[in-house]
Amino acid sequence: MRNKLKKELGLFDVFAISTGAMFSSGFFLLPGIASHYTGASVFLAYMLAGVLILPSMFSIAEISTALPRSGGAYFFLDRSLGPLMGTIGGLGTYFALMLKTAFAIIGIGAYAAIFWEIPTKTVAIVATLFFMALNLIGAKKTSAFQKVFVTFLLVILITFIVDGVYSIYVGDLISKQALDTQFSPFLSDGVGGLFTSAGFVFVSYLGLTQIVSVAEEIKNPERNIPLGMVLSLIVTGLIYGLGVFIMVAIIEPETFANEMAPAAVAASQMFSWLPDNAGVLLMSIAALAAFASTGNAGLLSASRYPFAMGRDKLLPAILSKIGGKGTPVVAIFFTTAFIILFILLLSEEGIVKLASTFQLLIFIFINFSVIVFRKSKIESYDPGYLSPLYPFMQIVGIVISFILIIYLGWMPILFTTGIVIMALLWYRFHAQGKVKREGAIFHWFALLGKYQYDELENELMTILKEKGLRQGDPFDETVIKSKIGMLRTPADIDKVLDKVSDYFAAELQKDKKSIKDRFVKSLLDDSVITLPGVLIFHVKYKNVLNPSMQIIVSKTAISGEIPFKNNEVKSPIHICCFLINTDEKPKQQLRMLSRLIDILEREDVVKAILAMDSHREIKEYLLQNENFVSVKLLEGTSQSAMIGRQLMEVQLPKDVLVALIERNNKTFTPNGSTVLQEDDILTILGEAKSISKLFKGYVGSEKEKW
Repeated sequence: MRNKLKKELGLFDVFAISTGAMFSSGFFLLPGIASHYTGASVFLAYMLAGVLILPSMFSIAEISTALPRSGGAYFFLDRSLGPLMGTIGGLGTYFALMLKTAFAIIGIGAYAAIFWEIPTKTVAIVATLFFMALNLIGAKKTSAFQKVFVTFLLVILITFIVDGVYSIYVGDLISKQALDTQFSPFLSDGVGGLFTSAGFVFVSYLGLTQIVSVAEEIKNPERNIPLGMVLSLIVTGLIYGLGVFIMVAIIEPETFANEMAPAAVAASQMFSWLPDNAGVLLMSIAALAAFASTGNAGLLSASRYPFAMGRDKLLPAILSKIGGKGTPVVAIFFTTAFIILFILLLSEEGIVKLASTFQLLIFIFINFSVIVFRKSKIESYDPGYLSPLYPFMQIVGIVISFILIIYLGWMPILFTTGIVIMALLWYRFHAQGKVKREGAIFHWFALLGKYQYDELENELMTILKEKGLRQGDPFDETVIKSKIGMLRTPADIDKVLDKVSDYFAAELQKDKKSIKDRFVKSLLDDSVITLPGVLIFHVKYKNVLNPSMQIIVSKTAISGEIPFKNNEVKSPIHICCFLINTDEKPKQQLRMLSRLIDILEREDVVKAILAMDSHREIKEYLLQNENFVSVKLLEGTSQSAMIGRQLMEVQLPKDVLVALIERNNKTFTPNGSTVLQEDDILTILGEAKSISKLFKGYVGSEKEKW
C-alpha cells in the first residue's frame, strides 16, 4: 500500500524525538515567565508538572501500543469516541503542536540574533524550510539529525547542572545567607500559584505526546514506545528540576522574573574554569540546538496529523499522499506553510497557555478513551503495555487536567472552545457524509442493546496482524508440534471434520462429538475465516494447557456443501487449518490467528503448499521467518560429523533447537537420545544470529550439494 509509512525508528529514536521536543522554550525561555505565578518554587512547578502528566502518559502508552498508527491523539480519539471527537482532537492537537513548533523556531532566530545582526523571523523561516527538507528525506534521517541535537544538548545541560551544583554548594559563588534570600518568598502565591505555574509549564512536557504521532514508523512499538517515553520523562524531569533550581539560586529574583534567556544569564556567573563569556556562548549554542531539535521534531510529528486525517477522509485525501522517500509530502508542505504563518503573526506567553490548555483537554479525552476501549470488550484491542492502576489512573488523569485548565484562566479556555467549534463545523459540512465508521464507545453501548460498528474490530485485527507476534507467543512451537493430514483421495467437509476431531479428542482428551459440534457451529455462525482456497477454524476451550493445531491439505478440492450462514466459499477449498487455544488467553489466540492469516493469505499459497510432499516442508513454510535453517546430513560435508551421534552429543549453540527431523519421508520431533542418520533433514530453530552462523557454516558452504 502506498499510504503506509516505513517502520524505521528504534528506542533511541523514540527517546531523541521525545526529549528533543521538550528541551527548548521549557528550559531556555519559560522559567522566568513561570516564576511570576509562584516565585522561587518554580522549579517545583516543573517537577510537579512532570508528575501530573504521568496518568496521561500511561494512557497514551497503552493505546499507542494497541494502535501504532500515524496521527496520535487524533487516531486514538477517532477509534474510541468516533470521528467527530477524532476531528476535534486531531485539529486541536495539530494546531497546538504547530504553535509550539513555531514558538521554538522563533527561539532559533532570537538566539541567533545574539551573534548576528539579522531579523529574527527571517532566520526562523529559513530554519523551518530546512527542517521541511529534512522531513521530506525520511523519518529515519530526520531522527538521525534529532539524535545529534539531543546528544549534544544533554552533554551541555548535564555540564550546566554539575557546574551549577558545585558552584552553589562547594564553590564560593553564593553564600548560604544569600541562597536563603534567593528562595524567599518560596511560594509567592500559595499552592494555587504553584498549580498555575505547573499548568503553564505543562507545555514543556508535550514532547511525550509527539512520539505517538509517529507510532506507525516505530519498530517494536510495544517495547519502544512506553520505554522511550518513561526514559525521556525521567531524564527531562531531572534536568528541568535541577536546572531551574540553579537559575533561581543564582539570578536575582527581579531579574529572573523578567529574563527571556535565564539559562544564559546563569551561565554568565558560572563556568569559572572556562574563558570569559565561554559559558554564555556554550548555553546559547545549546539553546539553538534545543530550539532546532524541537522545531525538527515538531514538524515531523505535526505533519502526521493531516496525513492520518486525510487517510481517514476527515481532511482532503491529497494530504495522505506518500512521496518516493516514504514520507507524507503534501502534509509536510501543508504543515510548513502553517508554521511559517504563525511565525509571522504570533508570539510568546499567550501561545504557551493556549497550547497547554488544548493539550490538557486532549488528555481528558485520551484518559477516557482507555476506559472506553477496555469496557468495549473488543478482543482485538491488544495493547502491549497496560496502564497501571486502571481505572483509578485514568480518573486521576481526567481530574488533574480539569484542575490545570481552570488554573490557566478564561482566555485559553475561550480559544480552545473556538477550535472545538471550528472542528465541529468542519466535520458537519465536510466530513460527516464521507465517514461511515463509529468508535469503540458504540461497542460499550452495545451492552445496552445499541448499535456497534463491526468494521472497527476488523481494523483492529488488521493492526494486530501488522504488529505481529509478541515475545513468548508459542506460534513456532505450535506449528512444529502440529499434525499435518495429507488427503490424496477426494473427501468432503464432514470427513475432514471427523478426521480432525479424532486427532483433537486424543490430543486434548476431550469428547470427539463436542469438538466436532464446535467446528460445525463455527461454520454456522460465520466465525470461520475464509481465504482463497483456505478455511481457518479457531476455537477456545477451558483447561487447554498449550495451543494445538492441525492442518488438512487435500490434493483434490474438498467436496460437499460447506454450511456457512452468510460467508461465501472463496474458490475450491484445498487447505483447512484448525487452531485450538485456552479461553484464558484470548489475546494470544488472536495474535497467533492473525499470524496464520498473514501467511495463508499470501499469493499462490495454495499452489505452493499443494506442491509440497513432506510435513517438514509445510511446517517450514508456515514458520515464515529467519529463525530457522534446514540442514541435510550428507557424507563428505561439514555436517557429516553429526551422522551416527545422539542429538545430545552434537555441539550446537545454546540458543538453537533441533525442532524437526525428516527421515524416509516421515517427519518427527526428536529427543536427546535420537541417533542422527545420513540423509536426515534437520529443521533447527533459534536466535537469528546463531541461525545465520549455522546457515553460513552448513548451508552456505555446502549449498552446491543440495
